[in-house]
Amino acid sequence: MSAFINFMNGGIGRSARIVLGLALIYVGLVTLGGGTTGYIVAAVGLVPIVLGVSGRCMVEFLPGA
Repeated sequence: MSAFINFMNGGIGRSARIVLGLALIYVGLVTLGGGTTGYIVAAVGLVPIVLGVSGRCMVEFLPGA
């Protein structure tokens, strides 16, 4: 699990999370046309962006990781 966390905290993993977050925001606001579901998907898209910018991986917060 340590190798995965190190990869996700590296440059490629961080970039991938930022791109994923931007894609979720796009899907939520443009493809789903906003609305409640679209705004929820867009808000969820903020999580990988914030974690990618901060250099943290969500897997780090799991017990035993």
